[in-house]
Amino acid sequence: MTSADQRTTRSIAVLVAMEGIEQIELTGPWKALEDAGWEPVLVAPDRGDVQAFEHLDRADRFPVDRTVADVAVEDFAGLVLPGGVANPDALRTDAAAVDLVRGFVQGGAPVAAICHAIWMLVEADAVRDRTLTSWPSLQTDVRNAGGTWVDQEVVTDGSLVTSRKPDDLPAFNAAMLDVLGAVG
Repeated sequence: MTSADQRTTRSIAVLVAMEGIEQIELTGPWKALEDAGWEPVLVAPDRGDVQAFEHLDRADRFPVDRTVADVAVEDFAGLVLPGGVANPDALRTDAAAVDLVRGFVQGGAPVAAICHAIWMLVEADAVRDRTLTSWPSLQTDVRNAGGTWVDQEVVTDGSLVTSRKPDDLPAFNAAMLDVLGAVG
């Protein structure tokens, strides 16, 4: 699939680990994408179900649509990275998942990451010379990786959208859809 073809797909990868996903940071953007006519696809390292959490309490399980091994950047118009502390911490140890994130960023595709999901961008060396936000405890990680961290509910830097926490989801979803609208 060529870069021009990528712009015609309505599929958006939503990349998560097998557990530890902050549920509202998965379901909020998912609903916003569906409501706007996009087709979110849940991508994870393994087949089966992923376990979401409401902070530290187990919440719902969600079926994996496709595994990291079975997808390519060209399959999607963009990427969403939900947070949750354990989710990106586990996912950043998966080399194929990190490579997938790096591919989206290097290809200029829209990437939206919230809260602790910014760890995936740090691991993919995708924050250097970029301005972004995250959960406040990650600001040192962002700075050490060459990025500029700011305390704002949402930051758009080119095709990269970042946000701090679940309370920021309305602004995050709007910015995510705005950046996706430029390719869709």
